[in-house]
Formats: sequence, C-alpha cells, structure tokens
Amino acid sequence: MPDAIAPPLAAPVGTLRHLRRALRVAIVIVTVSVMFAAVFGQRFWITFVYSISIATACWLFCDIGRMLATRWLQRSVPPAERNWWPGWGPMAAILVVGTALGYSLGNAFANFVLGTNSAGLLEGSPRRALAILGLSLVPGFGATYFFRTRARIAESEARALAAQREAAENQLRLLQSQLEPHMLFNTLANLRVLIATDPPRAQAMLDQLIAFLRATLAASRTGTHSLADEFARLADYLALMKVRLGERLRFEFDLPRELANAAVPPLLLQPLIENSIKHAIEPSVAGGRIAIGAAREGSQLVLRVRDSGAEAADAAPPGSRFGLEQVRARLAALHGAAASLTLEAAQDAGGGTVATLRMPLEADA
Repeated sequence: MPDAIAPPLAAPVGTLRHLRRALRVAIVIVTVSVMFAAVFGQRFWITFVYSISIATACWLFCDIGRMLATRWLQRSVPPAERNWWPGWGPMAAILVVGTALGYSLGNAFANFVLGTNSAGLLEGSPRRALAILGLSLVPGFGATYFFRTRARIAESEARALAAQREAAENQLRLLQSQLEPHMLFNTLANLRVLIATDPPRAQAMLDQLIAFLRATLAASRTGTHSLADEFARLADYLALMKVRLGERLRFEFDLPRELANAAVPPLLLQPLIENSIKHAIEPSVAGGRIAIGAAREGSQLVLRVRDSGAEAADAAPPGSRFGLEQVRARLAALHGAAASLTLEAAQDAGGGTVATLRMPLEADA
C-alpha cells in the first residue's frame, strides 16, 4: 500500500519506512507458517517456503498493479503529486487478480525449490479454488486497509504540519511588516529634530538613510540571511545614527569567521540597537558604546548586544518596548521554546545592559 508522499530530500526516511513494513510482513509470514504447520501437521520449513513464496508473489503483483492503475487513473497529475492510491474499487479488482496470479506463481516456485508437487489454484474443483482464493484475500485486504489507514493518517499529519508552517510564516511576515515602519518612523523622527538644529547634518543623514534603505530593502523581503549580512545592515544603521550623534556614539562588532554564514531573520537585532541608542546613548551627555557580538554555545547561536548606559533598557515604559516584543514574537514563531531573548544589567565594572539572544544554529542556504 502507498505511504504518504515524502519530499525529495526524505528518501532515507522512506527507505526506513519500507524496511519496517517488510519486517512486519516477514513477522506475519513466519507466524502464519507456524500456525499452518501446527494445524495441518506439516513440517515448518515446507510451510514457510510456500508461505513466503506465495505472499511475496501476491504482494508483487498487487503493488505493481496498484502503481500501474494509479499511473493510468492519475495520468494527468504530475508524478510528484500522485497519491499512488487508485481507490477501493480498482484496488479490490487488483487484489483479486494479483492474489490469483501471485498464488499460482508462488506455489509453482515453491514446488521448484522443494521438489514437491503441490496442486495449484486452478488444479482441482472450482470450490477448492474459491476457498483458497478467499483465504488468500483475507490477509491481502487486511494489509491493504492497514497501510491505507496509516497513509491517510500520515497525509493528515503532513497537511497539519504544512498549515502550521504557513501560519508561522504568515505571522513572521506580519511581525516584520510591523517592525520595518517602526524603525523607519523612529529614524524620520530623529531626522526631523536634526533638520531644525543642524540642516547640513540633516542632509547628510538623509543621504545616509537613502543608502541604508536601498541596502536593506532586498534583505528585508527574504526569510533569512547570513549573520554577516545582518551585521553589515547594523553597521549601516549605526553609521546613519552616527551622523546625528557624532562622537557620542561608538560601536564595535565581533563576528567569528565560522559564524558568518549562520542564518538569522533580517532585522533581528535592529530593535536591540534602537533600544540601546534610545535608553543608553541619547540620555548621556557623553554618549556611550554599543558592542555587538556572536558566539556558539553547543548547538545554539548566541548574539549579544551590550551598551554602556546607566538605564536598564528592559525597565523602559511598556509603550516603548515594541521592538523587544517583536523580537521575542519572531523568535517564538520560528523556534518556539528553543530560542529566547533576555535583558540584564552587566555584572562587570563596565556597567550597562546586555541583551542576549539564543537560537538554534543553522547555516544560511
């Protein structure tokens, strides 16, 4: 019987599934052989050879018949989209014909191997032939129903998983579509202030904003990009902010080479940088420093954004924590409990706040 259609990369899983099915069939054949040997007083080896020969031949004819019937009935459907199930009507006919052919071929093969002369399906009275065919069809219909039921359950689970993935992707797109205007509005608000106080710097900031948006637009429309690209976009944004803040804003990056191709959602760290600028750099006359780093801890990617401000970023009023909530929501939609974002005060003499983001380490496609 057909199993649920697996994606092209799941071939090893499909192979294991077929091996497990073959093992179950072998167990059934051995059990039937033992029962027949006990009931009819036959030697186990002889009963086993006839059972496995007939069962294998029946399975071969029925499975080939199923595939040929499906290919014909679903000839207008691409092979990758066929469910390899012709329906119970055609399958019942295939089982009857396949079982009759399989019994005859398997019986003849067992006669050849053992040197015996057991009567075939058509040798003897019609009543005997019908009895043999009926008994042989029982396990055939039972196995077909069992595997068909399992396949339908697997197909239902696959559809449910696909629906969950689509819902998660839609949620991520919604979150990202909310985040991008939020970042842009904050930047334009800063630009508005600068226009009134320093027009030349406002012009420079506007030029930098245009370049930043041009570089960011393509990346923001993809599901993931490399950590190197994420750091590059952060550098563009910090350069934009430095036009307004001047030497009050200092920043540094620490990206190990082996993590440059790690996959992260676009603009993932952007809200953390905005948070640090708003709550740590701007309130200080002397400004401050922002350090962005990446590290690997086991199977997790750890990203840290540290500022030198005195105010705890997570203690900000609820209305100003939109960006942090968006980061947590995106992480939950992507990785569930396997990802997290925490903010805490730095424990060393440098002070400030450390935002730590943890998520499963994945390579960028």
